[in-house]
Amino acid sequence: MNYSIDKILNIVNSKYQLVYIAAKRATQMDETKHYQMKEKDYKSKKSLDKALEEVQNGLIHVN
Repeated sequence: MNYSIDKILNIVNSKYQLVYIAAKRATQMDETKHYQMKEKDYKSKKSLDKALEEVQNGLIHVN
């Protein structure tokens, strides 16, 4: 795990919203193979973990 849930919850107000956002983004990555960062820059292997890295790095904006 290369992200901090505590840090992410400062970005996303609700853990339920975080689950929804991460799951949706992970599905998009699996279907389209489109990534916000270069694949080698991700520390994680799984799409869900990559999605959480994107949220933590501010690449996914949450309203």
